[in-house]
Amino acid sequence: MAALKKTIIRGGLETLYFSGFYQLMRPLLGGVGAILTLHHVRPARPDAFQPNRLLEVTPQFFARLVRRLRRARVDLISLDEMHARLIAGEFKRRFVCITFDDGYKDVMQYAYPVLKEFEVPFALYIPTSFPDRIGELWWVALEAVIANNKRIGLVINGKDQFFDCATVSEKRNLYDEVYRYLRSMKDEAELRRTVRDLAACHGIDPMSFSRDLCMSWEEIAQLAADPLCTIGAHTVNHLMLRKLADDAVVRAEMEMSRAVIEAALGKRPEHLAYPVGDPTSAGPREFRIAAELGFKTAVTTRPGVIFKVHRDHLTALPRISVNGEYQRQRYLKVLMSGAGTAFWNGFRRVNAA
Repeated sequence: MAALKKTIIRGGLETLYFSGFYQLMRPLLGGVGAILTLHHVRPARPDAFQPNRLLEVTPQFFARLVRRLRRARVDLISLDEMHARLIAGEFKRRFVCITFDDGYKDVMQYAYPVLKEFEVPFALYIPTSFPDRIGELWWVALEAVIANNKRIGLVINGKDQFFDCATVSEKRNLYDEVYRYLRSMKDEAELRRTVRDLAACHGIDPMSFSRDLCMSWEEIAQLAADPLCTIGAHTVNHLMLRKLADDAVVRAEMEMSRAVIEAALGKRPEHLAYPVGDPTSAGPREFRIAAELGFKTAVTTRPGVIFKVHRDHLTALPRISVNGEYQRQRYLKVLMSGAGTAFWNGFRRVNAA
């Protein structure tokens, strides 16, 4: 099913590009700018089983992207500048903002030198538990468990169940099925307990991934010292906020993240990214709370470009995912034209439900 979905998406992007339709529709659908979402920038790994490959692009692809954007007729700007333009209604030229979620070490190693060379502003959204070394990258832990075992056991609906995962195909199918099962849980605490128990049974330390993959506070401070870099909040524990029943907990995740970053770096974040950021993870309640807390902007991962009307929805901004499964410059051209995301959104300019 996952492979079929990817094939359909690629087919749609290819059709829009090679037909030239995306260029024809850009004046109507392209909006005033776009915010790009990235996670990892690192060399391609040889492993055949990489269910989280969508979260990473190669340094070569990223460098080509930045060079192309520098040559294009767009302004590469900071989140503060984007906010100022939206408030003032100044849209003489389209803009692009580049953002990174989670604060991975490879961003500093591979992406930052390119951004520095071309003087491109960028933002890092930091979940504070990651540099504190107590964060749980549960999706990475799940990948490690399945990658390192030929058979795993999992308690589902109170019953022990066992799954074979000796081949790459079995591993891919199992990861997709377990991931969907976990994401279907209404209680994020239950999701975390399930992965924690699964990892413990198979000798995986879930806490090790924040230590191995994520920047320390010292490294984040080095980047934050560069005027090109904006540090944004990404909650404390990287929770899917919409799954939390208590408004006070949602508010605390946002506010405490901002307070911890301010204490560590000496500057109060004014921008926020919702963890995961899709409609199951952030909705009207989260948008309202972020506005009440005074964040200038807050971004989702709902696909879309920025329109003038987003001035009235500054805490529900869409982004364009720079997806590792679709590392083609032409795909990004289609997405940033607004044509691809318009079809996805049913031609709605704002999707804040």
